[in-house]
Amino acid sequence: MFGILGWVVFGAIVGAIAKLLHPGRDPGGCLVTIAIGIAGSLFGGFLGRLLGLYQQGQAAGFIMSVIGAILLLVIYRAVTRARN
Repeated sequence: MFGILGWVVFGAIVGAIAKLLHPGRDPGGCLVTIAIGIAGSLFGGFLGRLLGLYQQGQAAGFIMSVIGAILLLVIYRAVTRARN
């Protein structure tokens, strides 16, 4: 089980991978990337388990975490672009 520090490290990794796979200008910095990575991990993991795609602890969870982070990154960019 992850502690809070584990979730932050995992979120930073997932957020960095999402940013590499979906490059572009973001108004936020490292903290926003970590937050999007953590939220994407939670969202993608929850959605994948809800749909029955995998069980907790399987490698597919990492892939769903990255997909969730990319999705949240796209939404974040759209919302911040609309405000400007």
